[in-house]
Amino acid sequence: MTAVQATGIGKVFNEGTPRRVDALVGVDLTIREGEFVSLIGPSGCGKSTLLRIVASLLPPTTGEVTVNGKSAEQARRDQDYGMAFQQAGLFDWRTVARNIELPLELKGWDRERRRARATEMLELVKLPEFAELHPWQLSGGMQQRIAIARALAANPRLLLMDEPFGALDEMTREYMQGELLRICAETGTTVLFVTHSIPEAVYLSDRVVVMSPRPGRITSIVDVPLGRSRSEETRNDPSFFAGITAVRESLRGLHAEHANAHPGLEDR
Repeated sequence: MTAVQATGIGKVFNEGTPRRVDALVGVDLTIREGEFVSLIGPSGCGKSTLLRIVASLLPPTTGEVTVNGKSAEQARRDQDYGMAFQQAGLFDWRTVARNIELPLELKGWDRERRRARATEMLELVKLPEFAELHPWQLSGGMQQRIAIARALAANPRLLLMDEPFGALDEMTREYMQGELLRICAETGTTVLFVTHSIPEAVYLSDRVVVMSPRPGRITSIVDVPLGRSRSEETRNDPSFFAGITAVRESLRGLHAEHANAHPGLEDR
């Protein structure tokens, strides 16, 4: 089944003014249910803009998006997706458990059911003993695990993630990548993931979507044949390095193309 269908997506900011920015043009993307897809490309290429259009946080200028067969707006109203960002975005005045319960409160779940679900999610992210602490008492990696637990609390079929591990140190980042794959395998959640890291994109993804410099468009999609069971040994697999090389070459080709189209730009 199709989880996300984006057709002919274009996005223009400040249209009709001297500050016009063409952020996206002609983006077509299909994501299958249960698939992990990463978006990668140069800074400013529209990765986060595309993610926010899928989330119905931004309207497209052209084209349309469906999520689980519904309009993106209806999927947002039905809370068909969860979101996680680079900053965990937890509320320091709420305990860890009550942070996880927040989307359930908005859905009208009663207190007992909310608490039971929060306990279940804390078990999932392996932090059950921290339920009554506050976010400021946790490390950055632990806060991100809580943010993922909150995003998944209402059983969304789709998880949208915008560089959620970008602020973490390398060792914590690799640990969180493994945890995310474990959680997605256990829940069957579809993931659309934005990153600047080529190894991260390859390690996590079934497919890596490479985007061009602004105006962003999809220039290639790299399949990652690493299977579903990934571990630290995967990082030494020749197929892992082959995937990194394929994505890097796609990005290098875009850089050269952009430089040729804009001679002298690199010297400014």
